[in-house]
Amino acid sequence: MTDPAPLPVQARVPAGLAPADLRAAAADLAGPLPPLLAAAEHLAATVLIGEHGRRRAGLGDSFWQYRPALPTDEARSIDWRRSARSDTAFVQDKEWQIAQSVMLWVDRAASMAFASDRNLPSKAERARILALASAILLGRGGERVGLIDPDLPPRRGEGHLQRLTRLIAEDAAADYGHPDAATLPPQSRALFISDFLGDLAPLQGAVTSAADRGVTGALLMVLDPAEEAFPFDGRTIFESMAGTLRHETLKARDLKDRYVARLAERKDQLAHLARTTGWQFSVHRTDQGAATSLLWLYGALERRR
Repeated sequence: MTDPAPLPVQARVPAGLAPADLRAAAADLAGPLPPLLAAAEHLAATVLIGEHGRRRAGLGDSFWQYRPALPTDEARSIDWRRSARSDTAFVQDKEWQIAQSVMLWVDRAASMAFASDRNLPSKAERARILALASAILLGRGGERVGLIDPDLPPRRGEGHLQRLTRLIAEDAAADYGHPDAATLPPQSRALFISDFLGDLAPLQGAVTSAADRGVTGALLMVLDPAEEAFPFDGRTIFESMAGTLRHETLKARDLKDRYVARLAERKDQLAHLARTTGWQFSVHRTDQGAATSLLWLYGALERRR
């Protein structure tokens, strides 16, 4: 059985288009965003969190650190006195801003485009909706949410949510994705959502490095039901979503026990990584309701006193 083709890469607008063509290309580019955001809003609305809020007293607004300004930073956030002493513009990070920051990594690699049934969402679709719904709930509770890949500083607001949606809706060409934790603010929180089926070493390095800087977080493994049940028999062709890996067998059933054991081992490794770093780990299947995993994510990212 050959995996279905990857989801189409996000449309790109070429230079030099006539106005009518430019408008059509822009519409194609923006088309997937409202349904994705609407689905996330609907999911968030099904979770009754209440209006208790998530702010904590005693965090203060004392200076934390200077960092170079990013293109997405507003001009009013730049510390002009500090910036005047160099050729780089700097922004002050406040202690309360760090404490209220949640950084997301949503795997956009080709493996996430897999869906074993037309009636099921792809892993990418479910991961994106869960990430956005988490961002919506966290924002309503006073948290600032950003992306670590690509880098999007943590903020709140509808405009920021639109930019976040646009970025995580883009697809990547690699078979498997890996987070880069280098830009995670110390003492912040992080959420990594992926199938975690690629090389585990980069993820282990990222989570360990983040934990060493006081970052706590959660790992959510998103799988298609076929990836857990392995319902293959007879002659089967297994091919990665990007087409770089391919294996053909005449007796797929003979591979099932080894595959199931390897998948269980991978889950154990992820659970062990979470335990040893103070993070949390859970598995979500795309044939299951999303609300239960959203509740788990919200609880896993609850800021501790």
